[in-house]
Amino acid sequence: MTQTIRRYFAAFNAGDTDTMLDCLSEDVAHHVNEGKIRRGKALFAEFNDHMTRCYREELTDMVIFEAEEGRRAAAEFIVNGTYLVTDEGLPEAKGQTYRLPGGSFFELDEAGLISRVTTYYNLADWVAQVSK
Repeated sequence: MTQTIRRYFAAFNAGDTDTMLDCLSEDVAHHVNEGKIRRGKALFAEFNDHMTRCYREELTDMVIFEAEEGRRAAAEFIVNGTYLVTDEGLPEAKGQTYRLPGGSFFELDEAGLISRVTTYYNLADWVAQVSK
C-alpha cells in the first residue's frame, strides 16, 4: 500500500493533480491543516488548484511509515516552497521561499486507494518565514 502513497507524493512533486486524484477514493476525506474537511475528489482538486496557484512546493527527506497491514500510513517530510500569489488572510506574497517540516496521515480502502489524508505543518513557522 505504500506504493499508493509514494505515487501520490511523486505526483505532488511533479505538479500532476490527475495522478494524485487517481490515488484517491471517490469519497476521500481531505483534512486540511488549519481548514475544513473536504469530502470527495472534486473538492480535493479545487483545493489543489488553489494551492498550485499560490505556492510551488517540493517535498524532500520523505520517510513513509505503514501500519495495520497497509490500511494506514504516515509520512514525514520537509516542505521546500515558494509563495507565489497572496493567499487570502495570509501575508502578501513576494516570491518568498520557505522550508519547514510537515507530515501526512492516511487511511486506505480495500482497493488500496487513499480514503483519508490529513496534512499538518506549523503555520506560525511558515508565517514567520514569509514575513521576513
